[in-house]
Amino acid sequence: MIEIIPAIDIIDGKCVRLSQGDYAKKKIYNEKPLEVARQFEDAGIKRLHLVDLDGAKQGKVINLNVLEQISSNTKLIIDFGGGIKTTEDVQKVFEAGAHLISVGTVAVKNPTLFQEWLRKFSPEKILLGADVKNEKIAVSGWTEQTEISVFDFIKTKLEKGVKNIFCTDVSLDGMLQGPALSLYNKVLKVFPSINLIASGGVSSVEHVRQLEKAGCSGVIIGKAIYEGKIKFSELKPLL
Repeated sequence: MIEIIPAIDIIDGKCVRLSQGDYAKKKIYNEKPLEVARQFEDAGIKRLHLVDLDGAKQGKVINLNVLEQISSNTKLIIDFGGGIKTTEDVQKVFEAGAHLISVGTVAVKNPTLFQEWLRKFSPEKILLGADVKNEKIAVSGWTEQTEISVFDFIKTKLEKGVKNIFCTDVSLDGMLQGPALSLYNKVLKVFPSINLIASGGVSSVEHVRQLEKAGCSGVIIGKAIYEGKIKFSELKPLL
């Protein structure tokens, strides 16, 4: 069964969503992320994708206190990303209560350090972020486009021991226009045995079922929950 993973994106300590990764297109949904996390837990959710958008933009972890609050006051299994650049950052994030770190930019820009993290902290505790525009990898909070093919990127990282990958089509994120099914179908055709988490564009339970049918092991859902497009009652059978 596909795993439902709601997202909480943080700017200035508040729960927000962006559209297509654009910081100028920001909408605040709740000033208290812990309240949101508790609502998820009360609905039967087990996982949480927590993103420090300030950190992603500034290249250093900023909202560690939000992670500490949520990890101390819920039993959610949290993956945390945004601004993780050093081994010390990784240690701080785990000490603050994250179960996994989600990493994208470092895996692209400093593969040696990323490999070191895989060895030191184990592949099970690292969620590799493959953010994609036109099948090419984007980094630095999606502000920077590379010429690296998503397929080459995934292949290289799997060879290094990566177990968990979440893949976001940046053009669809926050747009509620449906997920990048064709992209995921292509990725899973090339790498049929990977643990692939879909992210971006999901706006109905039908989309979730389509992703499950495609072979995705999980789905990150953000704006659709906040905008009431997907209700927890609809997700219950999938939890």
